[in-house]
Amino acid sequence: MLLSLLSGFALSQAFRTITAIIAQGLQQDFGISASSLGAFAGLFGLSFGVAQLLMGIGMDLYGLRRTVLLAFPLATLGAAVSAAAPSYGWLMLGQLMIGVGCSPAFLACTIFIARHFPAERFAFFSGLSMGVGGLGLLFTGTPLAWVVEIGGWRSGFWLLSGLCALSWLLIFIKVHEPALPQSGTTAKETWGQAFVRMAELLTLPHTWGMLVLGMSCYAAFLSLRGLWIGPLLMERHDFSLVRSGHVAFVVSLISLFTPAIFGRLDPGILGRRKWLGNLSLAMAALFVLLALWQDARANVATLIAMALLSGYGLLQYADVRASYPNHMTGRALSLFTMSMFLGVALMQWLTGAVAAWAQRQGWEAYSAVALTIALWLSMASMAYRLLPASPLLKAGEH
Repeated sequence: MLLSLLSGFALSQAFRTITAIIAQGLQQDFGISASSLGAFAGLFGLSFGVAQLLMGIGMDLYGLRRTVLLAFPLATLGAAVSAAAPSYGWLMLGQLMIGVGCSPAFLACTIFIARHFPAERFAFFSGLSMGVGGLGLLFTGTPLAWVVEIGGWRSGFWLLSGLCALSWLLIFIKVHEPALPQSGTTAKETWGQAFVRMAELLTLPHTWGMLVLGMSCYAAFLSLRGLWIGPLLMERHDFSLVRSGHVAFVVSLISLFTPAIFGRLDPGILGRRKWLGNLSLAMAALFVLLALWQDARANVATLIAMALLSGYGLLQYADVRASYPNHMTGRALSLFTMSMFLGVALMQWLTGAVAAWAQRQGWEAYSAVALTIALWLSMASMAYRLLPASPLLKAGEH
């Protein structure tokens, strides 16, 4: 059942990284700027993130299966709208539909693991799930670059639309969520009560540090892999589309395994927070290196180093899982996942605006983008260190 749910997450990963491969085709067909390209990529994260709140409550009230089966057809339809889009406006509509349709994908997997797997194995199974779901990133490397080079960018959306329909069918056939003990009380809760309970999380001081970092770590890697890696390699180093796809494929392949590795290396409750703060600074340093050292081999090596480090974000899920009592876990994971994708949307929009501004100033756009992400990560790491941690973490350490 988990693998069936992960098929939807894999396609979600493909959608959120497709822009890096089709960016050149979109700019040629619609004449859009770097800022508009960033807005297009960011709209997936925005719609995905905003819908997380509704999806999380829906899963509490109606179950994972019903929520996913109801929402996911929007992704199939949105991909078809994008493939047939006659203008940039229609393209944005398709992206909006895809984001909402994919919004329960990873949250369903995470809550399924939290509910039906041992708590002490949460980090490991979450890392494994992120690795399996990362197959969607592989698809938007060399395979999609090859499809797009032969059939154009629209063919990529048509293919993903068909794959979404197959994933929906697989989930419909295979997923039948086991009953939870004492689950009867959840079904009686109203939507209003569920919203109030979600809002209660924001009154807890330790929520804010996790949300700030949650809006940063995954957003940094995904902004690079999902939006800028293709244009950077093609414009800065004259790589072909397929050659850029090869680099994206290698980066994605590495990122498949690193979450599970970090899940294995999980240092424990309090050590985990130190790791998250320090690894965020290490990733920021790699972005500075990408900005300042513009040699092709050095840039590819830096991208690979970023892929190796990217899995540390998995530790954030374990941090959230350990920071709240069991009855708040589902809501906390939902809120955290929402923050992740709102962060993706904001960072992709912001870096698109920064790239357009840098071009107007006659500066190298990709250096400005990388330095912006580095600054964002550094500030998030500092905020995470300064804001309070959950009292449960100290209790759990003892």
